[in-house]
This record gives sequence, C-alpha cells and structure tokens, in this order.
Amino acid sequence: MLRTELIRPIAELLDRHAAERGPTTAFADDERRVTYAELAPRTARLAGHLVAAGVTPGDRVVMVMGNRVETAETYLAVPRAGGVATCVNPEAAPAELAYVLADAGPRIVVTDTDHAELVGGLVAPGIPVIVAGAPRAGWLTHDDLATTDPPAPAPDPADLDAVAFMLYTAGTTGRPKGVELTMRGCLWVVAACWAPIAGLAPGEDVLCALPLFHSYALDLCVLGIVATGASERLLPRFSPSRVLGLLAEGGHSVLPGVPTGFSYLVQAAAGTVPPGTGPPHRLRVAISAGAILPAATNRAFESAYGIPLLDGYGITETSTMVTMNWPHGGRPYGSCGLPLPGLAVRLVDPGSGVDVPTGAEGELWVRGPNVMRGYHGKPEQTADVLVDGWYRTGDLARSDAHGYLTICGRTKEMIIRGGENIYPAEIENVLLDAPGVEDAAVVGAPHPDLGEVPVAFVVPTRDGADEETLRARCRRDLTWFKVPAAIRFTDAIPRTGSGKVKRFELARLLDAGPIERKVPS
Repeated sequence: MLRTELIRPIAELLDRHAAERGPTTAFADDERRVTYAELAPRTARLAGHLVAAGVTPGDRVVMVMGNRVETAETYLAVPRAGGVATCVNPEAAPAELAYVLADAGPRIVVTDTDHAELVGGLVAPGIPVIVAGAPRAGWLTHDDLATTDPPAPAPDPADLDAVAFMLYTAGTTGRPKGVELTMRGCLWVVAACWAPIAGLAPGEDVLCALPLFHSYALDLCVLGIVATGASERLLPRFSPSRVLGLLAEGGHSVLPGVPTGFSYLVQAAAGTVPPGTGPPHRLRVAISAGAILPAATNRAFESAYGIPLLDGYGITETSTMVTMNWPHGGRPYGSCGLPLPGLAVRLVDPGSGVDVPTGAEGELWVRGPNVMRGYHGKPEQTADVLVDGWYRTGDLARSDAHGYLTICGRTKEMIIRGGENIYPAEIENVLLDAPGVEDAAVVGAPHPDLGEVPVAFVVPTRDGADEETLRARCRRDLTWFKVPAAIRFTDAIPRTGSGKVKRFELARLLDAGPIERKVPS
C-alpha cells in the first residue's frame, strides 16, 4: 500500500509531528538528542540563517559531517531554505574531497569539529563555513544558528519536484558523479517501502550505523524517520560490540545495515550461550541493502537472531530502493525481492534492447517518481542512462516466475574468457556459501590467450579455508570456464561504505601483497 500522505513538504511533516508527539525523541547520538518539538523550530531557524548567508533556490550546501544529530538537522534545513543538501563522505581522501567540492560549487559548507581542519584546508576563499561542535574563529556555529532567530523566516518552498538533495556516487569505476534527487522521489520511497514494508511508524526505534552520506541512510534514517514520526539512535560508525551492547539494552526495533555488517553480527552470535539463542535484543526486523546479501548470511542471521532480515536492492540514482523482500510470505533467499509497488521495471538484453524472458539475465531498467533528475553538470552522461524516462542501471538481474529479482552482476564488470561471459557475482555467491569463507570478491586478470580469466580474493574465517576445497566447490557448482584461475587469500576485501566491492583496487592487487585487515570491533 502506497502511503501517499507521507509525501509532503518537510515543514509540514515536522510541524505535524511537533504537535502530535512533541516530547518524543526524533534523533539521538552519543552527545545529544533532539525531540520533535525542538526539531521543527531548530531546522526552521537554521534554514532562515542559510538564506541570510546567501543560499538561493538550487544552491548546493555541502555537508562534510559524520553521523550526528546536526547532520540530520542540516539535511532537513537545507531544503527548507530552498537549497540542495549535498552530503559527502567525510572520510574521503583530501584529493577526492577537493574534487567533489570543486564539482558541487557550494554556496556554503557545513562541517563538524572532527573534520574542521580538513575542510579548512580545502574550502575556497569567500565560502562561509558552519561548524557543528566547538566554535572556530571566522566560522559560523551550527547551534547558534539553530537557536537564534534569523532576519527572516525560512522560505519553506512547497515544490516537491525541485532538486532537494545531491549525493555522490561511490566512484568505484571512475570519478564520483553528483546525483540530483527530488523531495518527492525520496519521500516516495518512504511511502512505498519503509512505511508499508519495513513498518516504520510512531513508536518504532531505529538503530542506525549507516553512513549518512549514502542514499540508503538519507532515505531510511533521516527522511523515513521524520515522515513517519519514528525515533532513531545514530552511531558514529558500525561496531559489532557497540551494536550488540545497545541492542541488549532494549528499545530498538529496526536495524538497517549492509551485508558485511550482518556477517560480523552472525560471527558475534556464534559465541553466545546457549548456542543458537543469539544475543539479547528486542528487534522486530533487520534490513540489508547496499550490496548483494549472500543467502548463507541471510539464513544464519535469521537463525541466530530470530527475526526476518529483509534484503533489498537500491541505488543512488533511484533515491535508494527499487526492490525489497516483504516480512511475510515466501522469500527466496539470495533474491533482492519484488519491485516496489507502483514502480515499473524491465530486464533488457543490453545488445538488442529487447526484454528478456523470465529466468534470463538482462539489464535492469527502472521508471518511477524516484528516478534522479540527472548527474550534476554532466548532460552527456545523464543522456546515456536516462532513456525515455527509464533509468538504465547497468546492473544485470533475472526474474523468477513470481517476480522476485536476483542481481547477477554489472555489465561493466563482466569478464570475457575466450568469448564466454562471466559475471563476478556468480562465482562470489558460490564462494560465500562455502565453509571457511568470510568474504570473497572476483576480478578479471589479463591472459595472453583467453583475454581475461577470473581471479578470486577470499577472506578466510578463523577456522580457515583450503584452496583445493574451494576449487572443488567451484567445479561442482559452476560451468568449467567460470572456475577461478587463481584463488588468493587476503585479510580484507576493499569495499565502499555501503558494502560494494572496489574492484579497481583488487585489480591493482593482482601482483601485490595482502590487503590490510580492517575489521570493526
């Protein structure tokens, strides 16, 4: 059921919740919390000050901030000022951040104490900077702006189809691109997915360790909260021990995450006593997106924690979700679920442009109100992917007889071995289901006769993995030409914050040493 009443201007949603659930916590972090009664006026004041500082309709306000209450407030205040909230990865390398700042052309930059030094060295002269946390000479202070009256009230534009957010792609295949999203498109996903499928509503409490610069987190963990009147606890980063500690305290009902995070939680549950009971919690549902969730991880988590782990598929260009598994009814493990109600999808042969039959692989095309306006300042790249209202995702998928989609890989990641097409996800799924494998990724390596051959990178569990056993598993479950030509054991798979494999980094490591392990505690 599409909850269209949730697709409203931010000011209207905030005012309604302030009146109906004023003392209820909207967002909380390690330092402070903000209630709905406080959130509406704080974001209105901040929006008014942004306009006074020069923000006009369509201007970008770049946010270089970690997960904190002020980040959520800024996400809401910028559209109330008519600007475009542009949240970027605060842990990006200085060179990448400099590129994004130049590309976005911000009117104002908002940062926090942890990233003030980095931003101070990169922001162009003359651009005002707002800092959340400790004051800094010459900069505006976030809390001062949120608690003092501006020269004029916030304009609160009512046009839901104007660009309200701009998020940058992960840059796994090239330079990051600014994806322009509308308020209607983002709230439509809340109305079609997070409210009816995940059950977000007043009284629900989300535990969020997702990085807020991703569309998944923006839509579920910021807009989903204020649209439905739910509450949220923000963590600065994912930590299995911290998540389990907060879950044990009770109160949290929804846990969004990425596949690697749920894999760590499965490992943590393996040490609980008695075995199989799982750590204590009061969760109602967990949600996975950002990368493909292995069927084995899905089953193991549900067995250990006793709740559904709903897998979905989403991308920045569609304001996050395209498909989602529902908490009731049959769910084929390994599938990313059904298309959201009201969303049109096609599976198209990349060569002929003809729709493929059920069960065959095709490029996933999407059409609906959640599709981006385009890539900022890149009309040619926009035209390449937006065709007659359809967004060509570049992802390959297949559909079963009931309409459940399974992501098979990306067209640009395809490995061509002696004329045979191989998608890394096919091999990865086999390896991830094998005993002794914690994580795995596959890339193509140059070959003098065959063109390319698949090479697997495998992170073993504590019990270890045997190369010949993994080869036998691949020979059993894969066509002969898909069996990896080599299997390299390593300490970690390089991934983006949303869990996507950085294949270009793996390609560089084909002749290099092991990757430094980075496992959260």
